[in-house]
Amino acid sequence: MTVAPEQLPPAPASAPAPARACVPASLRVEALLGRRWHALCELGDLTPGRGVAVLLPDGQQAAVFVDRAGRAYAIGNQDPFSGAFVLARGPLGSAGGRPYVTSPPAGRRFDLTDGRCLDDAAVSVPAYTVRLR
Repeated sequence: MTVAPEQLPPAPASAPAPARACVPASLRVEALLGRRWHALCELGDLTPGRGVAVLLPDGQQAAVFVDRAGRAYAIGNQDPFSGAFVLARGPLGSAGGRPYVTSPPAGRRFDLTDGRCLDDAAVSVPAYTVRLR
């Protein structure tokens, strides 16, 4: 599924999400792009352990994930090895306590916190600061 932020209804005026494993699905995942926060998708659009592709305001794509603990992540959706926009379809895992997604075509792992490739230190994808609101 690909979500365009302009399809989302206006954000409710509420406090930031509580830090707990089970968070309400009515929250939004927002990313800091430049100096502004932008809505990426509703938390309810995400299934723990799976991702969705979202269209960013500049036309780029991001892959957005939520883990089983309710933490959200966003990285660039394009696999730099194949050029395919597929990272949102990759399975999640962790290595040394660091969450990653595995690219479906190449099997290379990308850290969800900083976008670096765990299998080739010279390669990375964009990583975005996210919040639940």
